[in-house]
This record gives sequence, structure tokens and C-alpha cells, in this order.
Amino acid sequence: MRREILLLTGIMLLIGLGIFLCGGCGGSSPDGGPKPIVMTYSVFFPPTHVQAKLARSWSDEIERRSQGRIKMMVLAGGALTKADQCYQGVVDGITSIGMSAFAYTRGRFPLLEGLDLPLGYPDGLTATRLVDEWVRTYNPKEIQDVKILYAHAHGPGVLASQKPVQTLEAMKGMKIRATGFSARMVEALGASPIGMPQGETYEALQKGVVDATFCPVETLKGWKQGEVIQSVTDSHCVGYTTTFFVAMNLEEWERLPEDLQRIFEEVSREWVDKHGVAWNEADAAGLEFVQSLGRKIVPLDEAEQKRWVDRIAPMLDDYAARTEKRGLPGRAFLTSLQARLAEGKKGAAK
Repeated sequence: MRREILLLTGIMLLIGLGIFLCGGCGGSSPDGGPKPIVMTYSVFFPPTHVQAKLARSWSDEIERRSQGRIKMMVLAGGALTKADQCYQGVVDGITSIGMSAFAYTRGRFPLLEGLDLPLGYPDGLTATRLVDEWVRTYNPKEIQDVKILYAHAHGPGVLASQKPVQTLEAMKGMKIRATGFSARMVEALGASPIGMPQGETYEALQKGVVDATFCPVETLKGWKQGEVIQSVTDSHCVGYTTTFFVAMNLEEWERLPEDLQRIFEEVSREWVDKHGVAWNEADAAGLEFVQSLGRKIVPLDEAEQKRWVDRIAPMLDDYAARTEKRGLPGRAFLTSLQARLAEGKKGAAK
């Protein structure tokens, strides 16, 4: 069945490309030169989400700077490949480019999993800058089957639930939507994790399949989940992030002339901060949205914050030990990341 779906997707894609090339280019560029290079871009965010809009503006800028030598077909909402299929879809050439989360393919990216740990990220711009820098700096073997153009990350994940949660004891027995390392965090905090993409979470909360979700505040508006929760716990002390990749099929990347490769790299560098700022603005809008719905914002006092931090500490040790056992520099990766976050918090406190 899956093979048939992929085949049908390929046929539809070929038809769409044919229509695009014939209708848009007439078989050649306006100056009679060669046909443009047409690329498909699969984005799992829904079309109305700000991150999907940024994918579209990034694509528009690639087209503009390439003077029409590149033509981008952006399909959001997982229309070409679903969130957990996006990376492999890029590897296999089902799509030229893809945007999704490393966490949606659990276990495939053992070193980069460290970016999503609950390290207390303060905001989306900080998280975005750090994950992009760490992906570029370490560039591990696990991502060598694609060309990573850039990475970005949301603001700190917090707990949104049907009932107020102010202590660890209140977490016991709860079913909480989580992905990647946030699933392990749920276990460490005494609840049961339920893995699912964001697109399935609204209905799961609405129907009681899950009691809560760990998510950035922006999700409560961007995915409308604020409509089906009653309370938000300010758990920034263990704020995790989710690292999103923008990756290109390696063969398509290597076929590009050097000047076009430079355009992709230049525009990608510029879009890192655009994504980070958008995550911050979306978090602010998300908070305003849930407050307008009358949802309760639950703080954690200092003593309770320490309890939560202490509960997740073994996760960090486990990550370092597991990666080192596999010959990966997990401890150095994590230690340097924690140091950078600590520097930022110290600077913000001055």
C-alpha cells in the first residue's frame, strides 16, 4: 500500500512539474537560455503557519537572486511527505528540499538529539542561533546523506494541560503528548509519554486521548491547541526545544553550479535569524491567545523548579554516556551547549 501511495505521489508530482514547466517557462527561459532548475520543497507546517510562510519567502528569495535559474515548488502541510517521512523523502529524491524536525525520526540522529534536551532554553531566537551553529560546527556523520542548509528551533517547550499542574505529584498518571527527548522528559517527571506529530495533537487533546502536551507557547495559537487545553504551566526551567532542519537532496546539491550553491548558502544564513525572531513573536502571540481564552498560567516556585531540574538531570548524563559509547562526542557537545546557555542567562541577568 505504501509503495502504491509513493508511486501515485510520484506520478502526480511529474504531472505537476510538466504543467509548471510548460505553463511557466514555455520550454525555455525568457532569454532563450536553458530551462530553470525546478525544485520541490516539502514543509510539514501548515500553509498558514509563520514557519511555512518563511519557507515560502526563503524560496522566493532563492528564485530572485538566481534570476529565475531556480524555480521552487513549495508544498506545505505535509502534502508531499509527512513530518516523519520528510528527511527520508529528501534522501530518496522524492523531494528536492524538506523542512521537518530531527525528533520525528527518533534514533536516527543520536548526536543531534542533544540539541532537544530540556536545557532551559530562554527563547526561540537563542535556541535557533545555537542549534544552527552546533549543526554546522559538529556536522556529524548522521546527516551526511543530505545537504543541511540551515536549522532553526522553537522557544522553550512548556506544559499545556487539561488540569492545572503545579507540582510533580500532579503529573502522576497523566498521558502527555511528546516527541524525541521530550518523551523521556515526560517519563522522568512521572507521566506517560504519547508520541505523535503536532498535526494530530489537537484532536487527541479534544478527545481525551492525551491529558496534556509539552509544546512551545506558539503552538497553542499556531496549531489552535489553546482551544482544547485549560492550563499552561510555566516550566521554562526545563525548557526544551525541537530542532528543525532544512535539507536538500545531496545529488541535486552536488549538481548545482557553484554560484547557485553560494546563493542557497547566503540566503540560508540570512533566514536563520528570521526564523528565530518569528518563533519569539509567535510565542508572544500564543501567550496572548491563551490569555484571551481565559486559560490559567501556572507558575512554578523556585523550590519546585529545582525539583523538576533535578528529575531531568539523569537524562543529560544518559545522553552523554550513550553517545560516548558509540564513539560520538556527546559529552563535549552537551557541555559546550550548556556553557553557552549559561553565559547567555548570566548576561541577561546583568
